[in-house]
Amino acid sequence: MELGNIKASQEKVTRRRVGRGMGSGLGKTSGRGHKGQKARSGGGVRRGFEGGQTPLYRRLPKRGFKNIHASTYTEVTLTMLNQSKSEEVTSESLIADGIISKANDGIVVLATGSLDKKLTVKATRFTKAAKEKIEAAGGKAEVI
Repeated sequence: MELGNIKASQEKVTRRRVGRGMGSGLGKTSGRGHKGQKARSGGGVRRGFEGGQTPLYRRLPKRGFKNIHASTYTEVTLTMLNQSKSEEVTSESLIADGIISKANDGIVVLATGSLDKKLTVKATRFTKAAKEKIEAAGGKAEVI
């Protein structure tokens, strides 16, 4: 490393000096153009303002309802449970095996596919058919 090779860690950006003469390129109107609401001091309009016309967010119909207290479950199928390496299947073991990425508010076991091995499955919810298929394979379905 030599003194001639040293570069600044960040590029130095010079401040815009508005209203300092025509030679600066930002003289006279200071880059605001001529007259109008945006040229005035304190001028400008809020986000979504459309010049007094009813704005888009008020023209569109409001529909539906989003329940902020709703639970989101991670769905696990019987085919996915076949890939599990442990005999006692929990949300932690499914994450460790890479079958699911996260458990959200709990796990719901669905009856898609078939179960080939005897497992003890611990989950938040089971569908009726999934519970029957797990027990038919000789396993247990435990609700946490």
